[in-house]
Amino acid sequence: MGKPLRVGIIGCGAIIAQYLKNFRRLDDIDLVAVADLDPARAQAVADSYDGVRAVTVDELLAADDVELVLNLTIPAAHAPIALRAIAAGKSVYGEKPLAATTAEARQVLDAAREAGVVVGCAPDTVLGTGIQTARKAIDDGLIGAPISATATMVTPGHERWHPNPDFYYQPGGGPLLDMGPYYVSALVTLLGPVVSVIGAASHTRDTRTIGSGPREGEVIPVTIDSHVTGVLVHASGALSTLVMSFDAVKTKSANIEIHGSAGSLVVPDPNHFDGDVQLFTLGADSWQTLPISAGYIDSGRGFGIADLAATPAGVEPRAGGQLAFHALEVMESVLASAHSGSAVSIESTVARPALVELTALAAPLAEVQGISS
Repeated sequence: MGKPLRVGIIGCGAIIAQYLKNFRRLDDIDLVAVADLDPARAQAVADSYDGVRAVTVDELLAADDVELVLNLTIPAAHAPIALRAIAAGKSVYGEKPLAATTAEARQVLDAAREAGVVVGCAPDTVLGTGIQTARKAIDDGLIGAPISATATMVTPGHERWHPNPDFYYQPGGGPLLDMGPYYVSALVTLLGPVVSVIGAASHTRDTRTIGSGPREGEVIPVTIDSHVTGVLVHASGALSTLVMSFDAVKTKSANIEIHGSAGSLVVPDPNHFDGDVQLFTLGADSWQTLPISAGYIDSGRGFGIADLAATPAGVEPRAGGQLAFHALEVMESVLASAHSGSAVSIESTVARPALVELTALAAPLAEVQGISS
């Protein structure tokens, strides 16, 4: 207690830059080691960050000064790396999803419980001022009793900009499993756990053409559903409609809207940490933008680890493994329903994470803008 959480990172791909930038701002995080299958990538990170050493994966897992492993590997490796870290007696925080399947995710949670360590998981965007201000508005009764929500993510496909988009169109990919964790985690944070789902999905093209990078013009196969719609039934009785697409071109719909008996909320993009929350109340003439009232101010990737570090022993972190597992089961079940044509009950549940009081957890981002990440 009172000491920084000592963290080691496995996986030094592109996403690590965002974590490094924010770790420099967080006094509760002490980054001590990094590892990657490509030793040069790990060394490049170590060279850019004072006090960090580049090691092998085995060395990192055996290191006495690593208390938590930040798992930034590809989704297929999330569970294997997490299980190795847990076996070494270390807590784990991973990028989304928690694992490639709920079966693997359950192994991770069971192993952590037996070992007495903590599991956290992205997205921690739900801890920012955008989602949390919306959460407080709901808790304060500004929209009355919540009735429904819509969550919409539309893009013509990541192959237009990503130089190596293959995994988006293979099993474990697709718009729902790629972007759904942000939206489902936000919906559960706002409206509580889900008890059943029904889904529908389509597969419009068998190939995609890479639009940028050294492989530009290369045709890749598509083996997954590229447009998914689901209806989520929350334990509260609220109904959420989810639309995730790699097929459609554009939308004017808000990323998330919440509708209640006394008003409606426009909620900012759950892939971001901030953004305006707008409220329209029954009988009003126009939308009003709510003042920021909850969440970590000026936050970013890695704040979920700082939140975990500040969570009392025995209490589930807000960006915890239970929420990540529940979101993964919801998404898997939407896809299963789409293929079976029948509603699917959700076996897991999770407590609605506690509100984040309006908090300046770290130094302002502007103070580290000039530091290389």
